[in-house]
Amino acid sequence: MKYYSMKEITVLTNQSASAIRYYEKEEILPSIERDENGVRRYTENNLEWLHFILALRSTNMPIAEIKRYVHLYKQGDSTIRERRTLLSLHKQKVEQEVKLQQNYLARISKKITLYDDVSKDLQKVTCSTY
Repeated sequence: MKYYSMKEITVLTNQSASAIRYYEKEEILPSIERDENGVRRYTENNLEWLHFILALRSTNMPIAEIKRYVHLYKQGDSTIRERRTLLSLHKQKVEQEVKLQQNYLARISKKITLYDDVSKDLQKVTCSTY
């Protein structure tokens, strides 16, 4: 089994060591192994968990909800339906946010197009006066 050091994990996830330790302290990063000296040894599974946590955090899932998800996960397969529901509700929120952001992006793009058109008209006026 391949193990990663804290330094390697910070590079692979683009997260600080303190952020990773925080996730561990908050018990949303399950099953971190330690060697005989107490040094953390991260596995591929831990790396996958970190990427999943980052996806949830980046889409504004609160730590409390992530804790709830991890708590359910630790209870085993009997909670799969509840975990799915939790993720489905979050997915709906993310989709709504994406749609809102797309609307904002369209407004910004429309304004840029307007400025481009005005700039072209100004160039025509400037060129014709010479």
